[in-house]
Amino acid sequence: MSAPALPAAAELILPAPAKLNLMLHILGRRADGYHELQTLFQFLDFGDELGFALRSDGEIHLHTPIDGVPHDSNLIVRAARLLQQHANCAQGADIWLDKRLPMGGGIGGGSSDAATTLLGLNHLWQLGCSEDQLATLGLSLGADVPVFVRGHAAFAEGVGEKLQPVTLSEPWFLVAIPQVLVSTAEIFSDPELTRDTPPIKVRSLLEGGGRNDCQPVVQKRYPEVRNALILLNKFVPTRLTGTGACVFGSFPNQDDADKVARQLPATLPSFIAQGRNISMLHRKLETLVRK
Repeated sequence: MSAPALPAAAELILPAPAKLNLMLHILGRRADGYHELQTLFQFLDFGDELGFALRSDGEIHLHTPIDGVPHDSNLIVRAARLLQQHANCAQGADIWLDKRLPMGGGIGGGSSDAATTLLGLNHLWQLGCSEDQLATLGLSLGADVPVFVRGHAAFAEGVGEKLQPVTLSEPWFLVAIPQVLVSTAEIFSDPELTRDTPPIKVRSLLEGGGRNDCQPVVQKRYPEVRNALILLNKFVPTRLTGTGACVFGSFPNQDDADKVARQLPATLPSFIAQGRNISMLHRKLETLVRK
């Protein structure tokens, strides 16, 4: 699933980590068609990787095409141009992507790539934009982008943009990847979707509990997801992340996760990664700042 290594021309290489929705409650539908949510985000030490190099002509070139996504529609390119416009920046960038996260998996691939682009080019172009400014720009690209910009595990409300940092345990996760693309719009428009879950306080959530309100609809519509949940549930309590398709279970250590991963069929790809409260993107940026 991994693309070729990033070229030597890349002056700055940064990770774009995956995330999990450890729970996802849908409280209701808003007048604008979006849904009021409560969700708990945690990052994984696994993700895509992006390379950046300066251009003096103001052009943005993403050198890694993604099937079915036109260059100018890619969130990476849109993020770069949005930052250029916001900062009135005359510099450009060459960008390369090592794509490891599945599209339509519910683990934040495109949103994370966009956030890494905002933070990476802010650093490379020496713009000095604040995290608040970058998070606001990110929200216009997608509801999940701000949590990646801020880089801290969070309890999220609203459409996912109202973030309250939290400190969670950092277990190991086995993430299975059913080979199907789940349409988020399709799930949120399904008449059978639960839309009246009572709001909860973050304190009660951190004591345990919560579920994914999208899971019943997704597993009914997508037998590949249902089969993965049934299979993984034989070994560990398993849940859908976001609107899927990925499903996950948690383990106290990597060895236990490995044992279960080895028992999964070749038709169900998976990866193992540790949950993290501070994203590996932010940990990498901190080392660059210290230099």
